[in-house]
Amino acid sequence: MGSTGIGGGTSRHIGRILIRAIVTLVMVATLNFILFRVIPGDPAALLLGGARISVTAEQIEAQRQNWGLDRPLFPDQAIDYLSATIRGDLGYSFKFRGRHVADLILERLPATIALVGVAQVIAIVVGVMLGLYAGWRRGGAVDHIATGVSLALYSTPSFWLGMLLVVIFSTKFGWLPGYGAYSPGVSTGSLDSLLDYLRHLALPVTAVALGLIGQYVVVARAAMSDVVTEDYMVTARAKGLTTGQMLMRHAFRNAMLPVVTLITLNLGYVVAGAITVEAVFAWPGIGGLTVEALNARDYPVLQGVFLLLGASIVLANLVADLAYGLLDPRVRQ
Repeated sequence: MGSTGIGGGTSRHIGRILIRAIVTLVMVATLNFILFRVIPGDPAALLLGGARISVTAEQIEAQRQNWGLDRPLFPDQAIDYLSATIRGDLGYSFKFRGRHVADLILERLPATIALVGVAQVIAIVVGVMLGLYAGWRRGGAVDHIATGVSLALYSTPSFWLGMLLVVIFSTKFGWLPGYGAYSPGVSTGSLDSLLDYLRHLALPVTAVALGLIGQYVVVARAAMSDVVTEDYMVTARAKGLTTGQMLMRHAFRNAMLPVVTLITLNLGYVVAGAITVEAVFAWPGIGGLTVEALNARDYPVLQGVFLLLGASIVLANLVADLAYGLLDPRVRQ
């Protein structure tokens, strides 16, 4: 009976999580449609050159008819958008002359995953370990230094860190490139191109990783500081457990609960990229695509990017909830 009850509780817990995720995705898709249509500006006029060339009202109207922008937002455009999204059809780009939005996103996605993914791995390893150690050794020199530096990094915008890195390491000393993903004239597919890509990747990865390290240290340190004061830790010490046993059996697992949430939520941003950092370094990822689409009022591309962001965050929350259930059985009840 007991195992059946636990299994039923687990099933209900997972069912609630899945229903919440589906409802959230529907809301994201609906808001996604509305949000980009309240932005000032007419995409049809921008497609024809905007203020740079003279266009007639007839030309603008023809462009609107061509892209279906002359139809009522509700229900015509809304129904078309939602039905196409359910089918996995993200539409065609205005700015990029009818290219599939999915193709544009897939084309830019590897650069963003390389940037934010590498930064996340570095930040998780360095930030979590340093934060847990600082929390375990509260009041020590490492704790004071790590906490102070982390708070400064946590409160500093990543794009400002990026600009600072460009000024110091690219402009002043010329050690690393600060623009784009490749140098002009480098042939792709060779060892030289890989090394050149890694050199271009170094500064933007550092800018993103520094901000994330600040987050992880602050959260991990606070979680470990709370755990070491719990009664079960005092009892474990009184029983004669070694420091390693106390860390692995009690402290680490309980301190990781809030850290897991932060890790999974931050991993959800990998596909969206660090838009401002990509803009600073002209990195050819999802962030750069978002800026270009925003300037051109390219609704389909913006909708596709933000739907991808919303789906990744919902998935990250789903993973966090399931991980919580594994780490803490009380959640399943």
